[in-house]
Parts: sequence; C-alpha cells; structure tokens
Amino acid sequence: MSDQYFSENPNVSSDPKEWRFTLRGNSFLFRTDNGVFSKAEVDFGSRTMIESFIEPEVNGDILDLGCGYGPVGIALAKSFPERRVLATDVNRRALELSKHNAAANKVDNYHVAFSDSFSEISERRFAAILLNPPIRAGKETIYRMFDESYEALVEKGEMWIVMQKKQGAPSAKKKLATLFNEVELIQKNKGYYIYRGRK
Repeated sequence: MSDQYFSENPNVSSDPKEWRFTLRGNSFLFRTDNGVFSKAEVDFGSRTMIESFIEPEVNGDILDLGCGYGPVGIALAKSFPERRVLATDVNRRALELSKHNAAANKVDNYHVAFSDSFSEISERRFAAILLNPPIRAGKETIYRMFDESYEALVEKGEMWIVMQKKQGAPSAKKKLATLFNEVELIQKNKGYYIYRGRK
C-alpha cells in the first residue's frame, strides 16, 4: 500500500495541480498532487470541520494532525493569526505541498513537521487538535491517535474530529468518551459527524 496517502513516500508519479477554494470567508490557492488525500478539492468532511471550528477558550497552539496538503491548518491559521498552528503528516509529498501552500497564501503562523502521529512531536501543550482520521489506516491506528492527542492537550484543550457515520463515527464517539470529560456533537451534515472532546 505504498501509494496510499498515509505512506511516507507515495509510490505514484507526481502531477501537481493548482486550484482556488474559499474557506471561512478567505480565498486560498492550493497546490495538490497524486498520492495525497482529496487532491481535486477540499473534501466535504474537512470543509465541514473547518467551518464548524470554534476557537478554544484556553491559550496554546493548534495542531493539524495528518495535515495533508494543508487546508485545515492553513484556513485556521488565517482565521486566528495570533495562534501558532503546527501541521504534521507522515506523507513527505503532502508536507512539501503544505509548506508551499502556506507560503503561497501568505500564512506565516503555520509550521510544518514530519511525524507519524506523535512520534516526532516533542511539544505536548496544544489548545486544540484537529483530525480527519485516515480511515484506511484502520481503527487501531486511529484510536492510538485519539489517545496520544488527549495526552498532548492542555487542561480544557479540545480535540476535533470528523468522521462519516458509515465509517464508524458512533463508535469513535464512544472511544472519545473514555478519554474526554465532555464529548459533543458539533455538527451533522450529509452523514459526516463533527465531534469535539474537551479535556
């Protein structure tokens, strides 16, 4: 499965494309490529999470975990310029695109780092962590990301996830409820569920 978007070096030829997309009222120019998730447009689940996101009450950075080419973190960095946004991914092609897209859209509070979940993240004091889980990586991987995210949040920090009902959103909520003091369904749209867990 070396051509999967959650592999370090996707085994597919490069064929970059650029297109514009509006998120949170801002127009962005995104470059995407083969071997990254949702290369043709910002996927509906991520869009729903981006538009639903509410800035946390606590101080701290925002983590875009599994950032892909960067739409979630870049949109939030633009909306909240006083917050530092860290974007991580295991896919090195996606990270290069993410870095390019932040620069192209003049977003300078956005920082990119290679990490397989939290393997390379030394900082563990986030106010919010956002995740569109890599469904094809399997439940064990996704739930490990939930566990590690909980540990990386400050007190009253928040984890935001988007999942489709048919891909396990109800069971994901049960898993989140074993970790977080409060788990809330923020929005439900076309089978996509946005959950927020507060530590």
